[in-house]
Amino acid sequence: MTPPPVRVKICGLTRPQDVASVAAAGAGYAGLVFFAKSPRAVAPAQARSLALAAPPGLARVGLFVDADDDLIDTVLDQVPLDLLQLHGHESPERVTALRARHGLPVMKAVGISGPDDLPDLARYGRVADMLLVDAKPPRDAVLPGGNGLAFDWRLIAGRRWPVPWMLAGGLDSRNVRDAIALTGARQVDVSSGVESAPGIKDAGKIAEFCDAAHG
Repeated sequence: MTPPPVRVKICGLTRPQDVASVAAAGAGYAGLVFFAKSPRAVAPAQARSLALAAPPGLARVGLFVDADDDLIDTVLDQVPLDLLQLHGHESPERVTALRARHGLPVMKAVGISGPDDLPDLARYGRVADMLLVDAKPPRDAVLPGGNGLAFDWRLIAGRRWPVPWMLAGGLDSRNVRDAIALTGARQVDVSSGVESAPGIKDAGKIAEFCDAAHG
């Protein structure tokens, strides 16, 4: 039986034309960043217009990094989101609390650099609705993701967890097919790999990435 198509998430959209490019390329998720230190950060009012521009079937994902309730409440009061992405050091208890507070599914990012990080995937897989398997950032990194770094994909080859998962970290149109083949990922996430400059998405690169991921 033919497996379903790989679903693509393009993260860090900042302009209306980015949403249009993501939709035209057939991506399944559009990511909006609510982390002030990121070059892809958007204010709630800006994010609202982007979220409302998303056509039916394009899931709107809000990325938060160790955000407090006030920030998340403020965003959700203005921005229609379909999924919360937690990309910081949020505990399993925090994941559970946010799911209950907002009634939205939660995707927890887990950084991987070696075998010792793998147990965290099982730990968060028991409380999150989805996992984002990403490259662990360097110790001195300002950003928890979007650094264009990959990890050793062999670490997760053939592994499965209790919930759906998404592969991230250093992906672009040149390597995404190899990453999918090696890991078995059915969902992939990209940000810097489809940019012409930090925070500036490139429509051509978005289309190339989606074409490569869809195979």
